[in-house]
Amino acid sequence: MKTSKRELHYILLAALVVLSLSLLSCNFITWPSDLVGRVGEVATRVATEVVKIETVVVEKEVPVEVTRIVEVEKKVLITPTPSPETPPPATWSELDVESQILTEVYRKVNPSVVNVTNLAQVELFAEEEVIPLGEGSGFIWDDVHIVTNAHVVEGADKVQVTLYNDLTLPSQVVGVDPDSDLAVVKIDPHGLELQPVELGNIDEVVVGQRAIAIGNPFGYEGTLTQGTVSAIGRTIPSLTAFSIPEAIQTDAAINPGNSGGPLLDSQGRLIGVNAQISSAVRANAGVGFAVPVNIVKRVVPVLIAEGHYDHAWLGITGQTYSPSWASALGFPEETRGAYVMLVESGGPADEAGLQTGTQQTDVLLGLDLGQPVYLMAGGDLIVAIDDQPVKNFDNLLVYLERYTSPGDRVELTVLRDDGQQQAITVKLGKRPQRTR
Repeated sequence: MKTSKRELHYILLAALVVLSLSLLSCNFITWPSDLVGRVGEVATRVATEVVKIETVVVEKEVPVEVTRIVEVEKKVLITPTPSPETPPPATWSELDVESQILTEVYRKVNPSVVNVTNLAQVELFAEEEVIPLGEGSGFIWDDVHIVTNAHVVEGADKVQVTLYNDLTLPSQVVGVDPDSDLAVVKIDPHGLELQPVELGNIDEVVVGQRAIAIGNPFGYEGTLTQGTVSAIGRTIPSLTAFSIPEAIQTDAAINPGNSGGPLLDSQGRLIGVNAQISSAVRANAGVGFAVPVNIVKRVVPVLIAEGHYDHAWLGITGQTYSPSWASALGFPEETRGAYVMLVESGGPADEAGLQTGTQQTDVLLGLDLGQPVYLMAGGDLIVAIDDQPVKNFDNLLVYLERYTSPGDRVELTVLRDDGQQQAITVKLGKRPQRTR
């Protein structure tokens, strides 16, 4: 039997009235269970009519609006709305090779990376308060020690270390070396099993290889960035008047807060400690620098044992010899070495008899406070140290940093301005404390 339009409207109206009364009769405490029961009853009573309504909608071409209402009522009251499904995470095999490497390095090393907060005690309203002065990153060295940058903990009254799992531990600074911008902090892990970072080898680092940084840039802990090793063997300034040789340059994003965190190879091994960026806005501009792992290996154990590190000191200032200086200095153009510009009075080189330039040439080296600086002739050209060739001034710095300590004796092979080659033995001193 067919249903007329008027009967259709009455049936629809009756169904809506029953549903409305059922909803209104629910109170605030029992409405969920009441609603479920009443909806079930209503659905049973009007199911036949709903089917008839839908049939009539198709046959009688009821306006689209009515069709939409019927379907909405049916979905809301009878069929629960399904929650959207979250797509399953990609399996390991679905990741590309690069993603697999980065994921594995992060899984391996992130538990070893910490946040280091520099705290200062100040008096506020006649009470002592502890406020943060700054923060950086660090990494676990052994079961109680954290390595970071010296400038991260500089001037700190207290230092706070936060592990990757948000556990915050009090700590104390046990050693600082401003010359290498390294520091060691000691924590009490309360029986926790800490995971030290695996150490790499600077001699295996090559330009173009993957470089991975993990740290806390701008306070965002556990951040991974990646790039390449852009250059090796850079010389960068330290917190003192001396330089750090063999630094690693990278285009991996390094920002404030990354300082003290690890720079890693594709196997998750430490190749450097992120320390500096070259940027006019104190943010990553594509050039970051890390203290090389070979310096870390030498300095950190001594900081743990003694609280300080003494660097060997030769007592000269110089530059890499340029073939364009040949006519002014009298050395062959093909010669390579480190030219002695200045010998520190009373220093090891001075006591050993190294010579510095005293005769001004017409070779302009640059400006100092607006005044021209000219190359001085008459100095020694160092071409070897302990029979190891010296092709530039950095070679000299690297050898002293890697292989010598205060009190050691080294043999320098030098060319004098008269063309004669001499061997000079120098007893190295302890680097003096000097600021820039």
